[in-house]
Amino acid sequence: MADYYVEGSLIMSKGAGRLISPWEKFHGPNLGYIMEAYELYLQNPEEVDPELAALFQEWGAPVVTNGDPSQPNVSFQPSFTQGVSPDQLLKAVQAVKLAENIRSYGHLAADINPLQNQEKDTSRMELGEYGLDSEDLRGLPSTFIIQNPPKAVKNALDAIEHLKRVYTRSLAFELHHVHDQEEKNWLRNMVESEDYFPAITPEKQKETLKRLAEVEGFESFLHRTFVGQKRFSIEGVDTLVPLLDEIISESVQSGASNVNIGMAHRGRLNVLAHVLGKPYEMIFAEFQHAPNKDLVPSEGSIGINYGWTGDVKYHLGLDRQIKSDNVQKARITLANNPSHLEFVNPIVVGYTRAAQEKRNKAGFPDQDTTSSFAILIHGDAAFPGQGINAETLNLSKLRGYHTGGTIHIIANNMIGFTTESEDSRSTKYASDLAKGYEIPIVHVNADDPEAVLAAAHFATLYRKTFQKDFLIDLIGYRRYGHNEMDEPVATNPLMYKIIHNRPTIKNLYFENLKQKGIVNENELKEIDQTIESKLKAAYDKVPKNSEELDTEMRPPEIVEKGFPKINTAVEEKALAALNEDLLKWPEGFKVFNKLEKILKRRSKAFKEGKIDWAHAEALAFASIISEGTPIRLTGQDSERGTFAHRHIVLHDSETGNVFSPLHNLPNGKASFAIHNSPLSEAGVLGFEYGYNVFAPETLVLWEAQFGDFANTAQVMFDQFIAAGRAKWGQKSGLVMLLPHGYEGQGPEHSSARLERFLQLAAENNWTVANLSNAAQYFHILRRQALMLQKEEIRPLVIMTPKSLLRHPLAAASSSELNQGEFQPIVNQPGSGEKAEKVERLVIGSGKVMIDVQEEMSKAETDINWLHVARLEEIYPFPMNDMKALISSFKNLKEIVWVQEEPKNMGAWNFVEPRIKELAPKGVTVNYVGRRRRSSTAEGDPIVHKKEQARIINEAITR
Repeated sequence: MADYYVEGSLIMSKGAGRLISPWEKFHGPNLGYIMEAYELYLQNPEEVDPELAALFQEWGAPVVTNGDPSQPNVSFQPSFTQGVSPDQLLKAVQAVKLAENIRSYGHLAADINPLQNQEKDTSRMELGEYGLDSEDLRGLPSTFIIQNPPKAVKNALDAIEHLKRVYTRSLAFELHHVHDQEEKNWLRNMVESEDYFPAITPEKQKETLKRLAEVEGFESFLHRTFVGQKRFSIEGVDTLVPLLDEIISESVQSGASNVNIGMAHRGRLNVLAHVLGKPYEMIFAEFQHAPNKDLVPSEGSIGINYGWTGDVKYHLGLDRQIKSDNVQKARITLANNPSHLEFVNPIVVGYTRAAQEKRNKAGFPDQDTTSSFAILIHGDAAFPGQGINAETLNLSKLRGYHTGGTIHIIANNMIGFTTESEDSRSTKYASDLAKGYEIPIVHVNADDPEAVLAAAHFATLYRKTFQKDFLIDLIGYRRYGHNEMDEPVATNPLMYKIIHNRPTIKNLYFENLKQKGIVNENELKEIDQTIESKLKAAYDKVPKNSEELDTEMRPPEIVEKGFPKINTAVEEKALAALNEDLLKWPEGFKVFNKLEKILKRRSKAFKEGKIDWAHAEALAFASIISEGTPIRLTGQDSERGTFAHRHIVLHDSETGNVFSPLHNLPNGKASFAIHNSPLSEAGVLGFEYGYNVFAPETLVLWEAQFGDFANTAQVMFDQFIAAGRAKWGQKSGLVMLLPHGYEGQGPEHSSARLERFLQLAAENNWTVANLSNAAQYFHILRRQALMLQKEEIRPLVIMTPKSLLRHPLAAASSSELNQGEFQPIVNQPGSGEKAEKVERLVIGSGKVMIDVQEEMSKAETDINWLHVARLEEIYPFPMNDMKALISSFKNLKEIVWVQEEPKNMGAWNFVEPRIKELAPKGVTVNYVGRRRRSSTAEGDPIVHKKEQARIINEAITR
């Protein structure tokens, strides 16, 4: 009531300084609130706010006394004759309820199902349900129902009929879950004014018909030419292509220079051909199993890159620069995607964030959300069925991950493989998951191309206005089975009886345009013939089937040979300056006193050669940024560090303000982004992988809270990070930090599943390291940064420590940082100084080797018979270095591999055959560690200590 006040029986507007009628001020939800309050007032005035009750009385409402509405003491103010009677007011309350229910539930009665095989629910839209008839509504003004009614709407009846039309046609809306009032009003006004429905000229209609003819013609040609081959046809949701056309065109004209698309199989070949412009002949060659690399257009506008083992055609992506008369130059990328359907989604969002950020100066990167956006195309069974979608949606408004809104499209076939909708989700719609994230939802009938174009326009306008996600539920069907080798009638007979009798979308739209006199049959025939000729000409360019395919499929030589020798040392003077810069913060900034003391000790530690893990990491980061390589680090507790060791971001203990020295280095030449992530592994790791692929010059690191939890991101490791280059030629230098080590914390806080990464290791696909020294960590990070934009680059998996973070035996000296380099094998200090006396060589990796060193330091007898070496880089396995180490001991009798993981886990199964291959004749290779287990570790810390002591004792005693 702040914008107006009561003067007598009327309302005085503060803003305009004029009198207005009692009800003019209220409309939509405001009017609904006022009227519901009025209805409650008539029933029990004591439950209504006193000011509101007084206002009702001022306007001429009956004065109800004694709380007894059946015996009211009524006095009418004279002004009531100017407005609305009590009975009319009650009718108005019901009319507003009707209007709100049309807005909220109109989608249940909408014409959004092309098969018309589901009943529509119109129960909330019948006047009689509200005690109303047409005359009641004619007597009420239209502004009761619609804030700014169209000119043709003269009264409340017209307004209700208008709402029924706009909310129940082949476009339907779910907007009531959007809480922000500004957004809600904008969305409502857009729908009810129909401003989202662009004027479609006859030329645009002909263009859309031609596009649908291209979509259908391509699928028909494939169906006839490559009989029985899988293609996951788009037919049934053909309008997906013009939908994408419209979104991309409008967005690019509004300034977007990057469009990133993620989708599964359904319709992928058609999208590749028509949205991204992949030449038909290249797609046909993939069906023919014929070479197609020579078919890439000479102008190089299409970036197609294959790995050496390759992938099936409906998993492949494309990267293309487009420019036409009405579209400015833009890069469109369709991400490669395996059969794990929705897992590409966070990757594509990561692409988009990378494209939006400028990383060429110190501090956080500058982000322009208008420069790039993502389109994610989901399956109707997969969107509610796969948890990765919830993880991805949750990223949309977070500081470290938002991209200014993703446009989601559900390519809704109303079936998942052979599973009906009622068996695949617990919700009414496939899109209902999005409601929890307040994402506006439009349901649109895929058989109505012009409604689909309107949905595209609505989505782009919303994203442009509010920089948030939007979802289009494109409801169609699947003309064939899950793939073209299926017979869908066997499991879905009723649905497919309807589908087989239904004309195609192209033909339906043609009949619509023909009735309007826009096109005729000869024009359509000419369009179809032109398309067919183009397809045949492309097919004729394709080489014949190749029977001599390369079955070796070896990686390129530069990948096979691995990393070159590279200098990772940092000059002492520069390192000392960086160390001091990392200990500076603004005057008056109050660092938590205990933390300040810990950090200030680093100045002394640097001079004394006691640089711990986090200290070495900070120095590595500072040196990398100073050399011009941007860094991005995320994880659930990455700012502080899970083990309270990092503290790269400082918090003022009095104001809560934050500060990072890495943002303020005097010689900082690139950005440093660090973000605490949500409690997600698959979604966040996928995002970081996507970011790194799209910004290969950036050192991107993802840190698991505990390495054990990384197994919830197994699809990302298996399908993308480990195999992406071999399948798609997709390079990555992503770093994964996985805390690993047995400290008696139980099965879920011990093992990062080292064995799984080694199982996936081949063809130099990544580096797997298990480090025991802070200097080694410093150098391997710098090596990764210096290799980022070279062909040899590969992801880096590091088993990072927990108890070793502050362990003196894992600390480094400054000389190790400014003179050393990363070493795949490290000889343990003080071990086997006389090679001729060594009879046992103990080899292990990671934290257990510090346990071994500690125990050896207690030895009271001569242990020159024993030499201990640490395998720091397990893959690629350093065969030459290991061979040189073993051959240096001429009297060697046995080699012992020691590990703290169970025998069927850890590195043993990986290293055993390699060490045995290198072992001289007569030298045995033995295992010391835990027995085979189904669980990674003991639960009781006392049992753990005893078992750990046994392992160390067996390794170093005769």
